[in-house]
Amino acid sequence: MNSVANAGRPVLPADAPRLAAIIRAAQVAASGCLQNTVKEEPMSTPYPQAGASAEVSPTLAPAPTPMVVVPRTLGVCFTGSGSEYFRIWIVNVLLILVTLGLYFPWAKVRKLRYFYGNTVVDGAPLGFHGDGWKMFKGFAVMAAFFGLYSVAGRLSSAAGYLAFLVIAGLWPALFKASMQFRLANTSWRGLRFRFGGSTADAYKACLPLFIPGVVILGLVLALPELQSHDPAHPPSGPWLAVFGLVMLLALVITPWLMWNLKNYQHRHYHFSTETSQFTVKARRLYSLALKVVGIAVLAYVLLLVAAVVWGIGVAVMASATAAKGPVGAVLVSMATVLVGIVAFSAIQPYAIARFQNLVWNGTRSAHLQFHSALRARKMAALTLKNWLLMLLTLGLYWPFAAVAMARLRLAAMDITTQLEPADLLAHGHGREGQTLGEATGDFLGIDLGL
Repeated sequence: MNSVANAGRPVLPADAPRLAAIIRAAQVAASGCLQNTVKEEPMSTPYPQAGASAEVSPTLAPAPTPMVVVPRTLGVCFTGSGSEYFRIWIVNVLLILVTLGLYFPWAKVRKLRYFYGNTVVDGAPLGFHGDGWKMFKGFAVMAAFFGLYSVAGRLSSAAGYLAFLVIAGLWPALFKASMQFRLANTSWRGLRFRFGGSTADAYKACLPLFIPGVVILGLVLALPELQSHDPAHPPSGPWLAVFGLVMLLALVITPWLMWNLKNYQHRHYHFSTETSQFTVKARRLYSLALKVVGIAVLAYVLLLVAAVVWGIGVAVMASATAAKGPVGAVLVSMATVLVGIVAFSAIQPYAIARFQNLVWNGTRSAHLQFHSALRARKMAALTLKNWLLMLLTLGLYWPFAAVAMARLRLAAMDITTQLEPADLLAHGHGREGQTLGEATGDFLGIDLGL
């Protein structure tokens, strides 16, 4: 009877439970999940009789292998062309001139829509949804502020400085509103970005901006003679020395200001469930600033040496060919300007390339990591080419230069993600109502272009 009942079912040997436990322990150890093992219940009959049937307990099943997340790289590129943007640019310039500048907000919307629409991330372009009328309100407010500053400056120096401080005091709030507006009107695959920085953090970030202004204002109010514009009474030597020290202070705190602003921006970008973080320390900005200053000093020393050598050569040629002095002076001046352009075209690209790499390589979120590998040499070569072509075309090459620069800078970037874009978008679309609701803080639609 037992043989009939056990037909079709496996018959385990007497030591099967012990063997199964050994196999299971080996599997658990291999999977690295010893802390997740299920405690086995003691068996009522430790050794079944020979020939009796036995079923494998569920606790003896192999532990599940943990899912390995494979990072994926999202490419970034720019697909625009200079000829396309030239048509947009020339129309914008003409309409700004005809409307005496009132068309500027709409011109900016057209420009941003073109550049965003041609910035492609993982095969999908960005989108800009800003409205010209909203941006016009912010434009009108900024124009009113600077108009009042100009009028106050004509009344007295103290009034002008006071108006400047008022504008500087409002600028952090305007900066925060600008970031909210820009991010809330930027999308990728239909999902909007957003900016979560607070107004209080904006004022903390802009704190270094106020230090030189407060010092200058205090000096102007303390020394009434500085308020006079009479050429017969120029500022005294001590005042010039103090003013020079204030300007030096402004240069010293500039890297601190740049770090504060980038730290404020790059810690508050939001997309779907991701919130950006900024891991760059302020000392990295100071190190970069020292390198840029060193390159600038070296470039201007080389410029001086080149000008002297060129001048000696021109003088020798002039004496040999009986050329007049003014001709030699003009040649020396032209050579100095040309060498200066070449020197400066190396300083600015180096600073921009290193700054972009430093900032974006230090930007990440829980599942996203940005990368930038912009080469200063390529940046310098393109900058020199753009400047020379703009000189030859009297500025008409500018749209082509802007497109070429955008293509180079974006091609150097990519994004590593540990989430599939579809999962990222699925989580984000569930929160889109909240995202758009938080964008109501854009009370004027201000866009400062930052």
